[in-house]
Amino acid sequence: MPTTDLHIAACATWLPPTMTAHQALAQGLTDQRTITTTGATAVAVSHHHSGPEMAAAAARTALDRAGPHHRIDLLLHASFYHQGHDLWAPASYIHHQCLTTPCPAIEVRQVSNGAMAALELAAAYLTADPTRHAALITTGDRFCPPGFDRWRSDPGTVYADGGTALILSRTPGLARLRSLVTLSAPDLERMHRGDDPFTRAPLEIRPTIDLETCKKAFTRTTADRMRAISRVATNQHLVIEQALTAAGTTLDDIDAFALPHLGRRRLEAGYLSKLGIDPGTTTWPWSRTIGHLGAGDPIAGLDHLTTTGRLTPGTRCLLTSVGAGFTWSAAVIDITATPRTPATR
Repeated sequence: MPTTDLHIAACATWLPPTMTAHQALAQGLTDQRTITTTGATAVAVSHHHSGPEMAAAAARTALDRAGPHHRIDLLLHASFYHQGHDLWAPASYIHHQCLTTPCPAIEVRQVSNGAMAALELAAAYLTADPTRHAALITTGDRFCPPGFDRWRSDPGTVYADGGTALILSRTPGLARLRSLVTLSAPDLERMHRGDDPFTRAPLEIRPTIDLETCKKAFTRTTADRMRAISRVATNQHLVIEQALTAAGTTLDDIDAFALPHLGRRRLEAGYLSKLGIDPGTTTWPWSRTIGHLGAGDPIAGLDHLTTTGRLTPGTRCLLTSVGAGFTWSAAVIDITATPRTPATR
């Protein structure tokens, strides 16, 4: 949908220190084949902070960058993995840490497409009532043992810890949101369920998440595999095409691309070769040093491109995201200002 009356007031990222791929190899956490396949050179690893704590840290920076004139009427927190406590409301924790207004604080569960799903919901929420001013979107995850192996749980992608935040507002700020489109293919949901039975508690079947086993069960035959590949490729292309059309622009007009933080082989197959774009115009040179932030890749990518000066006022960016389920999102934004403060690490 066209969203020319909504703006991104500010965004921010909070990342813990990184572990290099060579350090991980020396500690036996990964192998050379995985490093070569993913192209990863380092990954952000939290030894202390939980996902919600990192999300709150990013939110404080985003709120500071946006300035006090943005009244937050909605908080949406998107997450992928365990948030540090059981039967707990992480969105309310972030609300408690960062805001004083009694607005709704809601958690969004759309795995890697969580940030963009939250952006879609926030845009609709603000558009529905002209008295609503702004929404705060956060993401935060810590992918750690024993339940998650950042190098092996999802072969082809290295998972990183960190938090992000974005403020969507009626008031102009960092960028104008030109379009935002989300598509879904629920017939692919079994790709991350496989043949596993429904369980009574987390990690009841195996002690560490293993997405590859589920994927193999779903694509047991060559025909199954080709059908899934075709479905994914079609929707990835379609969501980008629709976002460009809604914004009244073309791929040639895009100055930079904030792509999912996937491994190089996956990124090449799904985006670089399909779109015919130079990796240097994307977030890949940076994302390979950080890893996949679960729901947070689009916000982190936008933050990186603007705070490093790769996107300046007058330039245009395409944000893309995909999550199990499956859902795909794409957004076109025009940069209208520079960030008020340096990037946060």
